[in-house]
Amino acid sequence: MEKILDIKDLRVSFHTYAGEVQSVRGISFHLNKGETLAVVGESGCGKTVTAKAIMRLLPEPMPAEIKEGSKIEFDGNSVLDMDEKDLRELRGADISMIFQDPMTSLNPTMTIGKQISESLIIHRGMSKDEAMKEAIKMLDLVNIPNADKRAYQYPHEFSGGMRQRAMIAIALACNPKILIADEPTTALDVTIQAQIMDLIGDLQEKLGTAVILVTHDLGVVADVADRIQVMYAGQIIERGNVDEIFYNPQHPYTWALLQSVPRLDTKNKDVLYALNGTPPDLIKPPVGCPFAARCEYCMGICREAMPEVTVVSDTHEVSCWLKHSMAPEIEVPKVLKRGEE
Repeated sequence: MEKILDIKDLRVSFHTYAGEVQSVRGISFHLNKGETLAVVGESGCGKTVTAKAIMRLLPEPMPAEIKEGSKIEFDGNSVLDMDEKDLRELRGADISMIFQDPMTSLNPTMTIGKQISESLIIHRGMSKDEAMKEAIKMLDLVNIPNADKRAYQYPHEFSGGMRQRAMIAIALACNPKILIADEPTTALDVTIQAQIMDLIGDLQEKLGTAVILVTHDLGVVADVADRIQVMYAGQIIERGNVDEIFYNPQHPYTWALLQSVPRLDTKNKDVLYALNGTPPDLIKPPVGCPFAARCEYCMGICREAMPEVTVVSDTHEVSCWLKHSMAPEIEVPKVLKRGEE
């Protein structure tokens, strides 16, 4: 498959009164045309910072800083070398983003139709009338009823699910090559979550857009992602296709994420799994594995040195000392296996 986005050794820091927070610490990955890549991890692991760095939406050079040596290439062009004019053309037209909270991302003083029209006027050179007609079509495409009337309403007149659909319409108005969806189902009830994910999948098929799905919920990505990469403390600790991550996970943190998802066969009085401890302080990141302090399988070497990347298969990699040839054998906890759904 052809790469559309290539990221190498991305490092992002934030300069605060307490010191330099190393939010993203040397991650590398790629995105192929038309595929869905899920970035999974708990709050604070660097998922959203990575997404915003791709579009250069971080407050640079202060307090955010993308470190020298980082590389972000879109269609062979360096995003980090683009000037403001190039970035304006990139954002919306080539790469669009659905932000986490639509209520704070939408402009409360502008109608929904006008907010969609803006990008069409800027990137596709449409007149105001043409842009509004196209905006109504986009609202209809994302299954908002009475789109011709809703286009002239304000964000506060929309429900949470409809605001999220409006955000998707804005993001897809110019038919971008990449859509970054940052927690697109946060604060929505389960039925609306399913509708939003189905909608993104349907639009992806129709438009051929590549998707980066940022989420903390593995349940959300199970049916939509092609590949999954698990982040922890600013690093990618495991990556693989959906079957490999769900049915053959290799990292203790991935095991913890899978065990924390409630199962349908859980009995009424069963205790739900909880991961103890807190993520490390990224002002002073640990020398060894960042998960060592919370890992029940931690060995001495885990605290002393970063684990090497172990290739499990052509599409599956993990960074864990348990995969070393000299590591002791352990009993892997029971995680979801094929046929047990």
